[in-house]
Amino acid sequence: MQNYKDLIVWQKSHLLILDIYRIARKFPKEEQYILTSQLKRACLSVVLNIVEGCGKYTDADTANFFQTSLGSIQETEYCLLLSKELEYINTEEYTQLEKSTGAIKGMLIALIKRIRDRSN
Repeated sequence: MQNYKDLIVWQKSHLLILDIYRIARKFPKEEQYILTSQLKRACLSVVLNIVEGCGKYTDADTANFFQTSLGSIQETEYCLLLSKELEYINTEEYTQLEKSTGAIKGMLIALIKRIRDRSN
């Protein structure tokens, strides 16, 4: 078990969810319960599964929660792409957010691999 706040991937994910909440305020009202909600839930899932994974006693459990985070960051990436193409966010915002999601994805992949290698 480890403190999730010590993980750089958690720190970056936490900053990303704050950015997502800020940009989602600009989305059209009709998207409130559709894309806006899905984007927030997907990104929040990234952070929450990192937190939950850090609270597990076995490497296998930890890796599984980090794997769920990886799926959620993929979902977040797509919601951001759709948001850009629907012109809810501009290219500059999208590029910055895409960099963040890419970095988080890379860190999660490395963490999962390290945990699984350690377990074998």
